[in-house]
Amino acid sequence: MAVAFPAGEMALSKVQRLYDACDAVFSSSPVAAEPSLAEIRWLQQLLDGIEAADVGIDDGETPASSSDDELSPKSGRRLLPALAFTRITYVHIHQSDDFSIGVFCFPAGAALPLHDHPEMVVLSKLLYGSVRVRSYDWVAAPPCAGARKCGLAKVVAAGEERCAPCEASVLFPRSGGNMHAFTAVTPCAILDVLTPPYSEAQGRPATYFHDVLIPSLPGFAFLEETDLPEDFSVAGAPYLGPDLTVDIDDDDDYDDYDE
Repeated sequence: MAVAFPAGEMALSKVQRLYDACDAVFSSSPVAAEPSLAEIRWLQQLLDGIEAADVGIDDGETPASSSDDELSPKSGRRLLPALAFTRITYVHIHQSDDFSIGVFCFPAGAALPLHDHPEMVVLSKLLYGSVRVRSYDWVAAPPCAGARKCGLAKVVAAGEERCAPCEASVLFPRSGGNMHAFTAVTPCAILDVLTPPYSEAQGRPATYFHDVLIPSLPGFAFLEETDLPEDFSVAGAPYLGPDLTVDIDDDDDYDDYDE
């Protein structure tokens, strides 16, 4: 597969280029086929070139406009101010049966509980700020049905702090830290590409876990399925970035987070 855009597409917005690449890689793939390493690298390179303003968010570091409004200095578009996020907020950009694109915005101190990504590939780009990451992979995957999931997991990241700018990361169904949790050290935002997206109907629900490190077995922890904390919620915010042109049958109806 070619990993370069035709010359005529170079003027497209960065988000449009990311969507087009995801559509080419994920929508044309056979069911259950993982993207190739070359395709993953291509998508990572596109993500690495995206900044907060490219998805309609003012990270507070972009030179201010002369207007009192939060506007992009380059395009005049209104931006979502990063400091206005007082709880975890999801900015939905696109979702289809094959993949989704969106941004999780965190105020300092906010935490996303430990959760998994069943049979999914996830590419993530920290757009601004810093975040602490805790992640695991199963040593042996627990049964998919019946009792609540639990088992031995290998530590992939033990409270690792990531600061923007940094390279886009990727996780796979059985490697790369498929189960992870985030705690915002400072206000931050993470641009996510999921393939395929979560789907209860397709057997891909999000499962949350409680983790206990094993002192006698360094580098490993015991994970047990748990309920989502009652006080946890994710708000929704509109996407204010460049208009996105999608395939007519590609964009699913989507309900914004507001839990």
